[in-house]
Amino acid sequence: MARVSAPDLSAMAQAGAEFAVRVTPRASRNALQMVEGQIRISVTTVPEDGKANRAVQDLLADALGVAKTRLTLVRGATSRDKLFRLD
Repeated sequence: MARVSAPDLSAMAQAGAEFAVRVTPRASRNALQMVEGQIRISVTTVPEDGKANRAVQDLLADALGVAKTRLTLVRGATSRDKLFRLD
């Protein structure tokens, strides 16, 4: 996956923090942006077999400055609205 310049969310990276994310799969480019206080992530990956979820996890972890293994998908595996928790 190509690197994307994303907003620095490292100030939000605290153990136990939860992140509500709105996802757009099959986008023209990978992007992470804050829109009215909500995290919106666009990924070029197709939403099958968890590929888009892994791409979203990678982008979010990169923006938070943490390892992707520290992020757990709590809710929304098949939805555009997802909830991740930082362990």
